[in-house]
Amino acid sequence: MNGLFKPCLAEVIGTFTLTFIGAAAICTDAVYAPIGLLGIAIAHGLALSIAVSATGAISGGVINPAIAIALLVARKLTPSRCVAFIVAELVGAVIAGYAVHGIFPDAAAKAHWGTPVPGPGISGGTAVLVEAILTFLLATSVFLTAVDPRAPKSIAGFGIGLTIAMDILACGPITGASMNPARTFGPALACSVWDMHWVYWVGPALGAIVAAICYVAVFEQKDARAA
Repeated sequence: MNGLFKPCLAEVIGTFTLTFIGAAAICTDAVYAPIGLLGIAIAHGLALSIAVSATGAISGGVINPAIAIALLVARKLTPSRCVAFIVAELVGAVIAGYAVHGIFPDAAAKAHWGTPVPGPGISGGTAVLVEAILTFLLATSVFLTAVDPRAPKSIAGFGIGLTIAMDILACGPITGASMNPARTFGPALACSVWDMHWVYWVGPALGAIVAAICYVAVFEQKDARAA
């Protein structure tokens, strides 16, 4: 248990950072200053870059239950560590969700207090496909910049942050481009916004698992696999 406390606390703080800054940027755009899709994408990208860079040496900078699942599939996390990280990430996101709900006025309800939801007319199937593709790109970035021993680790946070920013720019209006069950769950719980919430678990999990399988089957150095 003592060996998990510091990594889990790092995951709480890292996921809080991403969720709070991301949701707050959306609320700011809706209530105070029109920073637009580009501003929202940059806010998420910077938050994740800093969170991954800051927690990487302590917990690996997972910051996402879907990424934790992908690392489990690729045998880079043990089952117990994976579960502990997912719980920690959800805790961090819930704290952030309640913080955003407490800070921003009722006018932020029109932006669901930063909770990702599908755009008008977007079906569940389309939303799952979009979230799966976006999370596949994110997880692949994680594997190839942070996990693979051949990658220069100094660029991991930067590359992962840029990936989430480009994903939001491409598909933010379609699903909110969450790519992260915790990022959606925290604000959803705090604000009771559950529009197609299942999409934000199924889509990211599918995309992350496919990315893990591709990494292990194609890119991984076989003698470098962790037990």
